[in-house]
Amino acid sequence: MPPVRRPGGAQADEAERRVLVVDLDRTLIRTDMLLETFFAALARAPLRTLAALGALRRGRAAFKAALADIARPDPRALPIEPAVKARIEAARAAGERVALVTATDERVAREIADALGLFDEVHGSTPERNLKGEAKAALLTALCGERGFDYVGDSAADLAVWRHARTAITVGAGPRLRRLAEGAAPRAEHLAPPPPLSRRLIPHLRALRPHQWLKNALIFVPPLAAHRFDGATLGAAALGFACFSLTASCVYIVNDLLDLSADRAHPRKRHRPLASGALPITHGLAMAPVLLGGAFALALAALPAGFSAVLAIYFALTLAYSLTLKRRLVIDICTLAGLYTLRVFAGGAATGLAISPWTLAFFGFLFLSLAAMKRQTELVDGLRSGRARAAGRAYQVEDLPIVAMMAVAAGYLSVLVLALYISTDATRALYSSPQLLWWALPVLLYWISRMVMLAHRGRMTDDPLVFATRDPVSLACGAATLAAGAAGAWL
Repeated sequence: MPPVRRPGGAQADEAERRVLVVDLDRTLIRTDMLLETFFAALARAPLRTLAALGALRRGRAAFKAALADIARPDPRALPIEPAVKARIEAARAAGERVALVTATDERVAREIADALGLFDEVHGSTPERNLKGEAKAALLTALCGERGFDYVGDSAADLAVWRHARTAITVGAGPRLRRLAEGAAPRAEHLAPPPPLSRRLIPHLRALRPHQWLKNALIFVPPLAAHRFDGATLGAAALGFACFSLTASCVYIVNDLLDLSADRAHPRKRHRPLASGALPITHGLAMAPVLLGGAFALALAALPAGFSAVLAIYFALTLAYSLTLKRRLVIDICTLAGLYTLRVFAGGAATGLAISPWTLAFFGFLFLSLAAMKRQTELVDGLRSGRARAAGRAYQVEDLPIVAMMAVAAGYLSVLVLALYISTDATRALYSSPQLLWWALPVLLYWISRMVMLAHRGRMTDDPLVFATRDPVSLACGAATLAAGAAGAWL
């Protein structure tokens, strides 16, 4: 592409002869487009994506092209590095040409360039050429001449380009890479220095979503329902809690990798570490197997084999949910309810306590209600932001009344199951004053009705169960319910 002519005399002519060349991955954007494209393709067509791995026999460039044929991330939502964008805008204001030159597939690179509107020309990889390292250096030297360009990059692979550049501009580089860049080119600039180690660890911790571990407290339901509070029982439940928390964090990372584009379209999820680019995708890929391996090592070493089986089912079901089930109408809600209920099963497997059909029916309907509330919340967000569909889901905004009715009906059915359970012989054998349990029913009816109303008004976060652990009214309702149970057991 020829340079864009701008008025301004001799200085402007000299500026037009200068070229600022910008890399893409971890430079202009805070992510890696090969991995972004891989997970976008995996989320859309898992089998086609796995088949595309065969293209690696023809090289990385052919693999990138095969992935781009399946899916491409939304270029408008990619996390941009502000310091690089500001450097590009300054160059354009000075009359310089700006080029995007990247190892990313050229079709993907052009879509990103078109979305940003910052570049005079674009060069990317083709199925026959991986535009990286020496190949990129050769192209730029041929187009701009030796020392005829400034180059913005982020890694040791860019040293081959900096050796031919007039100015080496690093992004997020550590001390060693800075020294190498300064030795490679006559001049050097350094943008977006890496934050201190303590700040770099925060996104890793946030990616684990430790606040979501509260849901794994459901493992303690079987001991609570059986009134078993001895050290061995509670210790086994605590180990089960730890195993489920590690596995859940692994699943959250995998889900975030598969949901990058959908999360970036969401008003709150776009701030998640992987979606925002605060946590590199490569770090997430390393963390997931370590968490899963730790969970199963602990389970196999310290808990009954039945618990490991339940944990494996939980992981397989969550993986299926992340890959496909969450985009299936109604099946996604049933799967979410099942994942909650599996935690109760796991508590029984860890402690060796039997779980009654009444317990399963009560929690099954309650969790179905909470899962429907989760979708209700997403639809309300979509309605407020003007989206016709919930991002990455099978629901349309018009489905909101039906989903809300599902939440109400399932919640009320859970209360009905509890009411029937209070009248059984099993309850009279376990509780000295079972009639006191009736006080829990109006509390639960109020809580479920209020939760649905809060979701309808857009005042609930994405997970109703986590929301309840932070909501003072919900905590009061939980305390009142537990008090009714304790009174029925011991008065």
